[in-house]
Amino acid sequence: MKTIKESHRGISTILAFALIPLSGFATDIYIPSLPTMAKDLHVSTVAVQLSLVLFFISSGISQLFTGAILDSFGRYRASLCALIVFAAASFAIAVYPDIYVLYIMRVVQGITVSLIVVGKRAFFVDMYSGEKLKHYTSLFVIIWSTAPILAPFIGGYLQSIFGWQSSFYFLGGLAIVFFLLELFFSGESLKHFHPFKAKPILDVYANMLRTGDFALGLVIIGSCYGLVVMYGMASPFIVERVFNFSPVITGYSSLLSGVAIMIGGTVAKGLIKVPLPKKIPIAITLMAVFSGLIILTGAIHTNIYVMIGLTIGLHISGGFVFNVIYGYCLGRFSKNAGTAAGLTGGGMYIVSSVISYGLVSLYGIRTQTILGASNITGVILIVILFIAFSKFRNIRLKQEADAATATLAS
Repeated sequence: MKTIKESHRGISTILAFALIPLSGFATDIYIPSLPTMAKDLHVSTVAVQLSLVLFFISSGISQLFTGAILDSFGRYRASLCALIVFAAASFAIAVYPDIYVLYIMRVVQGITVSLIVVGKRAFFVDMYSGEKLKHYTSLFVIIWSTAPILAPFIGGYLQSIFGWQSSFYFLGGLAIVFFLLELFFSGESLKHFHPFKAKPILDVYANMLRTGDFALGLVIIGSCYGLVVMYGMASPFIVERVFNFSPVITGYSSLLSGVAIMIGGTVAKGLIKVPLPKKIPIAITLMAVFSGLIILTGAIHTNIYVMIGLTIGLHISGGFVFNVIYGYCLGRFSKNAGTAAGLTGGGMYIVSSVISYGLVSLYGIRTQTILGASNITGVILIVILFIAFSKFRNIRLKQEADAATATLAS
């Protein structure tokens, strides 16, 4: 089996970082095209939005299993195969413009992306340790947030110039480029292969999900990301049909949302030494304030610049919370890195799918005020979850302190 050459270690690390945003890129690049796709495919708004949800659910469910599979069979070959299949699915969507083809291929893309992204997250645990590993994992959200920055910006222009199919041709071509780079510069990073036995694997999952702070952490990051996805699903229709701007402006609005997430992640990295209980409540409070202002300003006088500006503030705060809790969950079970990475990513996607599609369907978001009401609903949920998370975390810390004291006493 091909292993990573020491001379290619740096390039392999860069490639791993470059592939982490693929899941977001595969979604955000066609967000500016949603209204046009609904028209061209002769389907409703909700029907085309469902293609986003199917991707998230298929990717999320897949990640629950791909982590264990990758721990047993390795990362490299799975990544190469997944990139080729992802490219084929992207081209199929562009060549056969049909809503059911779109649904099926988005499910295929979700599964292949899970193999790629989970493997690349686990790559860092395979290759690094200690402070260097902590440094790299703290960059995950910052790197991942490049997707919602670049993808809708590119997608907006592709939509305006070439039409919505061009975004999927772009995705297919990008996957082929990464396949070639992986083929020449990367290799297998897994050093210790775990036997693939269903019962032990299910026992590991059960143990993780029974761990209160870990399980609640998954729901918190899923809820934070769900608010971002919800904005991505609803904003094209508000920007293009309420404010009468072009898909390019939709792309810019999503780009700014992505910048906000990156800023939140960057601030979180800068405050990495600040205790979690001191910084998360402040960020959640800011999320509530910005959501309230979106409602208030929308009721007084709706304005695209105000809506986007306040959404940026909301997503900076949400990106901060996401980064901190995401890193906490990834580091919770270091002995089963692939499984933990898969469960963390998969759980996040499943929860975010339920939250985003649930809020969009419940509120039928078509105005700034309703967008704010949807956001505040999500923030209230995050508050409740964080209170429970803190309780379980404090219990764990006390148990660890008691165990350490008992060890010293003996």
